[in-house]
Parts: sequence; C-alpha cells; structure tokens
Amino acid sequence: MSQFDKIISRFNTDSVRWDKYNKDIIPLWVADMDFETPQCVVDAITKRLDHKVFGYTHAPYQLKEEITQYIKDQFDWTIESEWIVFTPSLVSSLYSIVQQLTQADDHVLTLQPVYHHILQAASFSNRDYSAVPLDNYNNRLILSAEGLKHYQKSNTRLLLFCNPHNPGGSVYTKAELSDIAAFCVNNNIVICSDEIHCNMIHDGIQHIPIASLSEEIADQSITLMSLNKVFNIPGLGLAWMICKNKEIRKKIQAQIGTLIPDPQIISYVSTQAALRHGEPWRQELIQYLESNKLMLKNDIKQMQPLQMYTMEASYLAWIDCSQLEIKDPAQLFLDHGLALQPGSMFQQDNHVRINIATPKSVLSEALDRMHAAINSLQD
Repeated sequence: MSQFDKIISRFNTDSVRWDKYNKDIIPLWVADMDFETPQCVVDAITKRLDHKVFGYTHAPYQLKEEITQYIKDQFDWTIESEWIVFTPSLVSSLYSIVQQLTQADDHVLTLQPVYHHILQAASFSNRDYSAVPLDNYNNRLILSAEGLKHYQKSNTRLLLFCNPHNPGGSVYTKAELSDIAAFCVNNNIVICSDEIHCNMIHDGIQHIPIASLSEEIADQSITLMSLNKVFNIPGLGLAWMICKNKEIRKKIQAQIGTLIPDPQIISYVSTQAALRHGEPWRQELIQYLESNKLMLKNDIKQMQPLQMYTMEASYLAWIDCSQLEIKDPAQLFLDHGLALQPGSMFQQDNHVRINIATPKSVLSEALDRMHAAINSLQD
C-alpha cells in the first residue's frame, strides 16, 4: 500500500476545494493534492514553530544557492543566484510583471485555453491582450509561432506563456520552444513563462525551461517556479522569479515588499526542507500520479465520446466533452456527485479539468460517477 492511498478528511479545514460542497460531492476541481505533505517538511515547520518567536525575517542566506543547484540538477540550466527574486506566490508575480513591464497602451499575448490567472493578469491590469488559440498536435495542445504572428500587434511587448501547460498537460519539446523563443527575440517581446508544474513530469519526458535555450533568450525572459504544487504546500506560499536581465529584474523587484508582501517565515522553511530532503518523496509521488493517470485514461476510453488530451505533466487532466452536445458538462458531472473545473474558467467551453492527485479509492469512485453521468444521457 502506498502512502498516497491514505484517506485524509479535509472537510471543515477551511479547504477551498473540499468545503465548497457538501459531503456527498467529490471535489476534484482546485489544483491541490489530497496527500500529506512530506514528513521532512512537516518536521522542519515543527522545529521552527517550537522556537516560538516569529519576528520579521528574510530568506535564508543559503536558499538562493540551493535553488541554483536544484535548477542545475533538475534541468541542466546554470543560473546565477542574483537572478532569483522571491515572491509569496506565482500569481502575484504574474500581475506584477504585467504592470511593471508594460504600459497602458501596450499589447500582451497569452494562450487559449490557459490558467485563468494568466488571462486575468492582463485583463485586470487594463492591458489590451490577445489569447492565441493553441494547436492540437497529436492530442497535445501547443502554441505555435504562426499563431503568435497572427495575433501580434505593432505594440506587443509581452508573452504570458505556460509550460507545462495548464490545463492541457503538454510539455513543450526543445524544437517547439525554440520556435516560440525565436519569434519573441526577433520581435522584442519579453517572455514570462509560468513553469510551476515543471517538477511533475511524467514518463521520462524532460522539461526544458525556455530561458535555458540560449543567453539571448534568457536575457529576454522571466521564469516563474515554485515547489508549492509538487510538495503540496500551496497554502504556505513561496515562489521565485528567475530573471537574467538586470534592468527587467529591477522593474519587477520594485513591488516586492510594498504592494506585494515578502514571503513569510514558514514558507522559507518548508521550501528549504523540500529542496534538501524531499526528492525521494517527489519520485514516489510521480509514480503514483502516473498510475492514477493510467486509471483515468483507461476509463475515459470507455466513456465515449469524451476525449482526454495527452497528459505529460502535473496532476491535472483536460477532457474534451464537446461531442456530448450539452451546454454545461461540468454541471452534468456535478449533478452526479462530482465537482470538476469547468472549461469556461480557461476560456474553452465544453471541456472540464479533473484533478487526479487523490487516493486511488477516491479516484475510482469519481470515475464511477463520471460513467453514471455519461450513461444518463443515453437513458
């Protein structure tokens, strides 16, 4: 029995995901996991809490060096510690980057479908933006240079990118990234790349940070990373931006500690513990997620006419429900006791996103409810 098979009740814990619905609903919508945080992280937090003094703090002096080594080990990318800027969350970084690197009359490019905060970072900042529809290459959702060119304007200054892709699950190849990077370099467009799922890659695929392709691309890129997702500590909050370009880095640092608060003590402690001791747990997690993915994939094949996109990373699967020919597939599943994230959240109707980071027994029951929902349309 895997440690990830353990059932942990999250009701009445102020969980965004579990406390929205009553106990008759299985909520597989928000992107956090139903697994215990690794013991090494819990132990580090407990040790810090035992100190009983929680004054103002700064990042541990070793943390940037540990992250640079982690980036080298995981992605074979050599960065300098001074390129790293800590923030309390990746989402706050997105909003800050749009506001600091573009003017009111600038144009921003992003993707469709994509994580809703990426779209909102542009729209809430009152920037003109275009969401470029992704192409379906062999059941993988991919941004193309041709798509970027079609939606580019003379005042385009920024691309909000996402790799691995949320919600589609694609991990971009080196060739795919090179085409996007070349387009942005040739058109003087800064790339902001959300790569928060980069440490949950499946099936031996290699994640390549787009900024690692060349010095020229790194000089025109901001890479957003965090351990919050992979070690199930999103409620603690620590992310970092990697930015080689000093002038860009100065602009995005301007809001840290003012409009955007500094990260808190426990977030530093938890991230450092995960970096130092969490790798065995992470490897076991990925194996478990891959087996859950196989369970989902096999069941979806039996739920015609649903189609599941190739899931190369994370614990989020993107399901095409358009052939059901119903207005709101998420409501259909909710009526059968299963809460999924509706495609409208990602600007693509007739789709749903399902979170498989849950014990197999829970996922099995959820899939039974999906079957029942599909079968109800045939009654």
